[in-house]
Amino acid sequence: MIDPLEKALAAEHAAVYAYGVIGGKTGGALRTKATAGFDAHRARRDRLRTLILRRGGTPPEADPAYPLPFDVKDNDDAVRLAVLIEERVVAVYLELAGDGDASLRRLAAQAMQEGAARAYDWRPAVAAFPGMPAERTTGSPPVKTEPTPVPAASP
Repeated sequence: MIDPLEKALAAEHAAVYAYGVIGGKTGGALRTKATAGFDAHRARRDRLRTLILRRGGTPPEADPAYPLPFDVKDNDDAVRLAVLIEERVVAVYLELAGDGDASLRRLAAQAMQEGAARAYDWRPAVAAFPGMPAERTTGSPPVKTEPTPVPAASP
């Protein structure tokens, strides 16, 4: 079983790589946003490496390159990749949020909050619960109902 701290570090390595690609495919305000995301993930990566070392572990090193889920050809692709990366990183930290160590739970909660905020900054839309996969629903859509009447108070 892979340690959730190591999984978080691996996700940060991949995020740093992806943000390098995003920054290379954007300009202006989007590049500024990509640089901020790159710096944030790099700082979190370095913090995780330090935590693993302090606990006597050996932090996994970054791969030389990571496969991207699609080609990034323009700004729209770059935005889509940034949102996807943030959602995936948030999902990894969700697992770390269940750790028995309160300091790791705080770290995970903060990382999830920051990742969800970055994803929202790239594309202002909110998942039901950031980091959790969306459930597919089948059947008819919900039906509008009227509120239940409240009986009048008796004198």
